[in-house]
Amino acid sequence: MVFKRLLGSLGIGGPSVDTVLDPGPALPGHGLTGQVHLQGGDADFDIDHITLELLARVEAEHDGGESEGTVAFDRFTVAGGFRLAAGERRSIPFSVALPWETPVTELYGQPLGVVLGVRTELAVAGAKDKGDLDQLTVGPLPAQEAILEALGRLGFGFKSADLEYGRIGGTGQQLPFYQEIELTPAPQYAHQVNEIELTFLASPAGLEVVLEADKRGGLFSSGHDELARYTVGHHDSRDWNAEVDGWIRRLVEHRASYGSPAAYGHEGGHGHHGYGHGEHHHDGRRSGPGMGTAIAAGAAGLAVGVVGGMVAAEAVDEIGDFFEGDEDEG
Repeated sequence: MVFKRLLGSLGIGGPSVDTVLDPGPALPGHGLTGQVHLQGGDADFDIDHITLELLARVEAEHDGGESEGTVAFDRFTVAGGFRLAAGERRSIPFSVALPWETPVTELYGQPLGVVLGVRTELAVAGAKDKGDLDQLTVGPLPAQEAILEALGRLGFGFKSADLEYGRIGGTGQQLPFYQEIELTPAPQYAHQVNEIELTFLASPAGLEVVLEADKRGGLFSSGHDELARYTVGHHDSRDWNAEVDGWIRRLVEHRASYGSPAAYGHEGGHGHHGYGHGEHHHDGRRSGPGMGTAIAAGAAGLAVGVVGGMVAAEAVDEIGDFFEGDEDEG
């Protein structure tokens, strides 16, 4: 972004900061690299620290309904303890590791409507200002991409993706929110389920895959949710089409055995088979922001097909609102 002069707490004539992320999507658990460019002000300033803060636009459910807010989910101090002379230009390279559970914001180059940002905080002589705010783009890990490709080849379609405030019981979740990817059912399952919800919880050891099926009601039964969890390695070599199809079949057919053995806990939400989402988990029937999509499934897998450009355009609107709202708060 362009240089932003810190006029608030630092006063007119203070230094400016511009954080530039290296091109290309970052990956969860991997390095985020770039440079912080500083432009000295009208006088010398002592820079206490330069901190990068990761932000996410997150949905939350409460008694009054639903709301959206900004959640800071990690911070990194990348420099500090030096004097920036009047008018001096200085560039500070950085490399920090993203949390493993950082949400995926794009798939095959198409935005999913999930909005993340990197905010630069500059502390000068005891005063702090937010500084620069940049969009953060995150792509899928190899196992995440393999599973999504398999779902696409099996005929599932992308519906929406959002971030939900809360925790999924019985998992190793670390962040205070989780990403939910909603999929339209493949034709062979359309008579049994309304949609499938997918959550990835990555860690250094591997990937937890949480699946939820919104099952249709029958003549003598009402609709309900079925949940399951599976664990895979980051670089597992499997027949992913057969593996994922087996997961879906067992989920939809409500078999007793659900993947790797696990003791699922309840955290105040609705759960099945000893497994529960946190109290903020929604019923899976609303769409996330910026979604007007179809799926181009086939050899490319779960590629995002844009209907009239709505995905890209509306996702940009979401990002613009996110940044404008955050700047207004400062």
